[in-house]
Amino acid sequence: MSNHPGSQPPADTELDDIARHFVEARREGSSLPDFPGTIPDDLVTAYRVQDLAIGRWDDDVVGWKVGYIAAERRDVSGDDRLLGPIFKRNLWNATGAIVDIPVFSAAGGFAAVEAEYVLQLDADAPTDKLDWTPEEAEALPARLFIGVEVASSPLATINILGPRVVVSDFGNNNGLVLGAEIPDWTQRDEPDLRAETEIDGVVVGTGGATHLPGGLRAAYAFALSRSAKRGRPLKKGDLIATGNATGIHDINVGQQALIRFAGCGDISCRAVAAG
Repeated sequence: MSNHPGSQPPADTELDDIARHFVEARREGSSLPDFPGTIPDDLVTAYRVQDLAIGRWDDDVVGWKVGYIAAERRDVSGDDRLLGPIFKRNLWNATGAIVDIPVFSAAGGFAAVEAEYVLQLDADAPTDKLDWTPEEAEALPARLFIGVEVASSPLATINILGPRVVVSDFGNNNGLVLGAEIPDWTQRDEPDLRAETEIDGVVVGTGGATHLPGGLRAAYAFALSRSAKRGRPLKKGDLIATGNATGIHDINVGQQALIRFAGCGDISCRAVAAG
């Protein structure tokens, strides 16, 4: 796919074929040996693939995961983050018991857990506002929760291949575990929001809200801006998983993760085979 003068943009049929391969692999709980087609040239095209895949997925989008893009992996859009959909059937509430989370690692795909601070909008975003600053985002009412993203894909090399591939496959998301609310989050100092991740009793990552470049408000602003530019302005009740707070931690079927949010609660998860 070239951007040279006179070249043609990729046809939706070509992009839909990529979406179809990812969706079918996810439904079957199988893996993909390689990216199923030509990797999109840019993030805007990758979001077209994602939109086509959302259209093929028989479930409602209840929120979005935000992932950070390292400076050397950004494209002409200038985006420093990316989005992936969270679907209703793969949203679980943490009740204190161990939550089973479906992953594709047993089939040869990718799987990881990520500690997350999760915002839930308390009001619709204005449909005509395309750009948001962190300060403007903070003024749009939202609640904050602890959570765990299930980062998983049928494609084992998804993160190695980069952001355009991550966006193409639902943002490398396969669910979200939502935990306790953190009250009055806008009044808290972000350095006080700390988290630690264990897998099978071994600490694999520590951090917190300050692990997110620019903090919670920057992630919130990005989610609002990119969603609006995609023609999907965020609405009351939508969830935003703001980004990994302790790192991206590989997990295999049968392993158990314990994520501790200092003073805010714990979430326990066990990886099971997807499909």
